[in-house]
Amino acid sequence: MNYTKTFFSRQFLWEIVRIITVGLASLFFYLDFIQLPILIIAMAFGLYSLVKTAALDIIKQLKIGTELFITIAVIISVLGKEYLAGAVVLMIILIAEYIASASTEKARSSIKELIGSVPKTAIVKKDNQESIVQITDLKIGDVILVKAGEKIPVDGKVISGSGSVNQAPITGESVPQEKTVGSDAFAGTILELGALDIEMTKAGVDTVFSRIISLVEDAESQQAPIEKFTDKVASWLIPVVFIFVGTVYFFTRDVKLVIALLIFTSPAELGLATPLVTIAAIARAAREGILIKGGLFLEELAKVTTIVFDKTGTLTIGSPIVNKVEIIDPNYNEQNLVQFAATVDRRSSHPLAKAILSYADKLKLTYGEPENFEVIKGRGVSAKVEGKSILLGNKLFMEENKTPLFNSSENVTDTVIYLSIENKLAGIFYISDAIREGAKEMIQGLRKSGIKNIVMLTGDNPETAKYVSNQIGITDYRANLLPEDKINIIKELQKDGSKVAMVGDGINDAPALVQANIGIAMGAMGTETAMEAADIVLMQDKLEKIAKARAISKRAYRTIRENIFVGVGVVHVIGITLVLLKIIGPIEAAAIHLLPDTLVFINSIKLLRIKIDA
Repeated sequence: MNYTKTFFSRQFLWEIVRIITVGLASLFFYLDFIQLPILIIAMAFGLYSLVKTAALDIIKQLKIGTELFITIAVIISVLGKEYLAGAVVLMIILIAEYIASASTEKARSSIKELIGSVPKTAIVKKDNQESIVQITDLKIGDVILVKAGEKIPVDGKVISGSGSVNQAPITGESVPQEKTVGSDAFAGTILELGALDIEMTKAGVDTVFSRIISLVEDAESQQAPIEKFTDKVASWLIPVVFIFVGTVYFFTRDVKLVIALLIFTSPAELGLATPLVTIAAIARAAREGILIKGGLFLEELAKVTTIVFDKTGTLTIGSPIVNKVEIIDPNYNEQNLVQFAATVDRRSSHPLAKAILSYADKLKLTYGEPENFEVIKGRGVSAKVEGKSILLGNKLFMEENKTPLFNSSENVTDTVIYLSIENKLAGIFYISDAIREGAKEMIQGLRKSGIKNIVMLTGDNPETAKYVSNQIGITDYRANLLPEDKINIIKELQKDGSKVAMVGDGINDAPALVQANIGIAMGAMGTETAMEAADIVLMQDKLEKIAKARAISKRAYRTIRENIFVGVGVVHVIGITLVLLKIIGPIEAAAIHLLPDTLVFINSIKLLRIKIDA
């Protein structure tokens, strides 16, 4: 990253001019090149921005910051005829303020640098002709040509061509993804090899890229509890400081001592210690394909003691397949049973329904439309097919409808779906869902990081739940759950004061994600529900991202405490002690005041670069 470019950008031009003006005026006054009135004018010019900021903070936010302290210190220096000391102090403080402003801007701009940007124009193919069109003029359905080395300007589907796409700006993936006909393409990603014709499905503010930018930029407004605490401490500290400084002056009548104390007792670094870390950590997480919606959630994740996982689509791949169809009623064959099940399930969006439909397609079967179709949450579906009453669902669904069940050759690794025709069991579908790669290692890593309790929730049967939990090392699991049951379990876990994180797919688990202290949505690329319901969004279906997000949050929280303890506590306490002992004066105090600003900046911005192990 180019730090020089940020620190000497045009937006800081006037700050640089003020520093140079006050600095040269101080030097020329010391050398007797200029008279006192010119020095006073230079000091007033330098002080203007501090007075303006102090006034706006008081009027708009009822907030007293370091600007007011320094303004008072400079005014006291002039009234006490310590002109040169006041001017030098002002120059050094202006440098400190400049470092603080530029540091914060550097952290903010790093977000855009890490994520990147999208092109302003696109090549549109229409009637066998190509034309360059502004992004704002594109319409849904337009076909965009993207060549090797170019950024994809819109969200869409590949309708022609093939290529290798770098999706790091969206997902944090280091390995390029191969795109062929039918693949999804995302704005802001880079086509490294090949050429693609992409039919636009989303543009502008609706693209995944735009929503990521919006989420990350809005994240600054979500204050962490520790940030609110430091603001509160600063507000209580200010009157105490003025009383302390006033008492010191009453007994000593030493203007230089008062100026030096005002410099060291200002709450500047308290206001800088937390926001810088928050911005840097959010930017770092965004580079890893993790969207954290604010400092509030960053700190909460670091304090989590319990993590609750949804099973399907989170700990398992979420793309189940039919392993076997067991025929119970000899009046039907496998094709009959699959046709009945597929007809009923064609209106269902459940992952298990998709498995049955895929199996029907694999057998090249045709199936019609169901009548009186109804979804029974957490149980199954019912409908009429060819005049027959069909029930398709789990064991509880059959028992509730008094359908007699038989002993089956059930495998504990499979989810069992029963098919009832005219209230008589006709067949059983055995469906399995593979455990997601890295699940066991992720659970082990979370335990090592301090997570005391890990729970798996599922609407599946207890046998399958037990098998999956044993495979990945989870001892606490709950099965046969309805969506509302998951919310109640999270509430129960929260009763003893536990900080609970819920990890789910962001669609079916949206209510539970909202109920938890922290909601984490997995694989949310293009999923609006996930981005809205969750506090943290993982752009890939990779479980290691959960441990990575927690590692970033813990490192950020530790960095904030370091900033407050070292940057604020140690430096300021030592400084005040040295001032009271008259070892240092105002100029030395102002010079030392640069140290905590610099320490806080370096300590915070390192989050963008250092290695953070999950």
